[in-house]
Formats: sequence, structure tokens, C-alpha cells
Amino acid sequence: MTLNPFDPRLFRPEAISAETRAFNANLAAQMKGRPKPWETQADGAGPSRMFAAPQSPRAKTIVAEVKGRPPVELHVVAPDNPRGVYMHIHGGGLIMGSAKDQDPMLERIMHATGLACASVEYRLAPAHPYPEGWDDCETAALWLANHAKAEFGSDWLSIGGESAGATLSVPTLVRMRDKHGFTGFKAANLSYGNYDTTMTPSQKWIGGESFFLETRDIQYCTGLYAPDPAVRREADMSALYANLANMPPALFTVGTLDAFLDDSLFVYARWIAAGNEAELAVYPGAIHGFNMFPYTLAQDANARIDAFLKAQLARA
Repeated sequence: MTLNPFDPRLFRPEAISAETRAFNANLAAQMKGRPKPWETQADGAGPSRMFAAPQSPRAKTIVAEVKGRPPVELHVVAPDNPRGVYMHIHGGGLIMGSAKDQDPMLERIMHATGLACASVEYRLAPAHPYPEGWDDCETAALWLANHAKAEFGSDWLSIGGESAGATLSVPTLVRMRDKHGFTGFKAANLSYGNYDTTMTPSQKWIGGESFFLETRDIQYCTGLYAPDPAVRREADMSALYANLANMPPALFTVGTLDAFLDDSLFVYARWIAAGNEAELAVYPGAIHGFNMFPYTLAQDANARIDAFLKAQLARA
């Protein structure tokens, strides 16, 4: 049964499948007593791998160079004749992770949609706090806006990412609109982003290792990438407070046990209120980062992401 994303049945304990419950319990057992990845992160001076994912044989590096801005590497996984470009921004709390982390996911999207996937190797905190990672994503978007046709044979552009990647995707779209007059991105795939750095209610009440990402983890990362509390509610950092007019169609993906549940619910509503198209996919019992794991709920979410990108591409 497909439910409206605001149907209360989605948020009740009985909506969580037996498989999802077992997955959450198993992950909690594995995590018990172990430091979380971000608690042992490096100094943020360079990319730090979060996953031991195999590298795609199609992977290559392109350097995006825009006059007056530091160059940014794009990790590209592309088919022979791309139908368009998906600008991907990786997760990692803005303090860890790498564009090379998720080649299996990029390959999945490439095969499902025909899009060239270009993942941004943005600078990480604490060595590079706000706004440096934001600036790198803007540079990548500017470069793609001007070079996608020549490099990939298509100027159809989409954007998206998971967690920190979704967090950075929205201000990238807003910067491109406001600073460069560019509204050429045709789709936004936004999975469980943090859209209020001053913390939404769900960020504050989440707790327990079964939920993987806890309030203290969010506070830890925030203190590194946004050490100045005075800027945390600025629209460039917290998309909930941004002017969201003239944004592309978006898919918001989130689980009911994700600390960033409210973030997706709130920004989805604001996306709609600004006159844009949007879809909200809520997954009962899903934790933060759930679609990176091999189980049914993740497969369902990834299939919907692929279908969303394909549908937006078909409109072209």
C-alpha cells in the first residue's frame, strides 16, 4: 500500500517491517561500544574515505577551473554517450568522506538513467570550515553550467546527494540563481539533509545507538564546520531559511528514525510553498544513511531515486 507522505500510519511503530527492525537491531549491536566514524576523523585537510567501495573502471578525474576561484576535482563515472549530468555531493558531516566513496551508487544511477555522474571533492572541516565547502560546490556547478555540453555532450543538469551532500545542494542552487542568474538545474535529489544548523526538533530528540546518528554527533560535526554560532541560521548555511523560489523539481528522501526527519518535512513544505514541484518519500523505521545498506527498504528508496531522475530527464 502506497501512503501519502503525511499519512500518520507511516510514522507509527507498526509501519516498520520485520526486516527493517532486524536490520536496525543488528546495526545497533555492531555499533555498540565502538567509536563512530566521525569520532576518529582526520584533520579535514583532505578527503578521508568512509567506505571501502570498489572503484568503477569508468572513473576518471576532471578538474573544474573557474577564474578567480580555487580549482575543484570532479570524480566522474559516465556512460559512453551521456544523456545529461548528475552533480553529486557526498556525505560525511562536512568533516569526512570523499567523492570516491560511492562508485557503486554512481554506477547504479549511471546505468539506470544514462546520466554522467560528477561527484564533487569539496574541502572539509575543520581545516576548511564554512564557507569553503559551499564555495567548492558553487565552483563545480559554475563549471558544469559552462562546460557540460562540451565535456559530456549534454547540458541537462541535475544535482543531489546524501546527508551533507543534500545539505550543500540547496545553497548551491540558491547561489547559482542569486549570484549567477542560472536556474538550469532540472532536478534535485535530496536525501536526508540538515537544513537547519541551529537544530530542528527531530535533531534534538533523537537518541540511542539504534538510531546510528545522535544529537551529540550532529553537534560535534556542527562545531567543526560552523564554529561561529552567529552564522548557523543564515540562509546560505540553513536552507530552511532560504528564498526557495525558482528551484527545480525535487525528491526528498528520509526515514522516520532519522535525526533529520523534520528537516526534510519542513523544507519539502517550503519547496512547495515557493511554487516548486516536489516529492516526499518517507520510509518507516529507516535510519540516517539507510539507503547505503543492502536491504529491501534501501532498494525501494534507490529505485524511487532512479525513477525520479529518469522522469525529470524524460521531460526534456
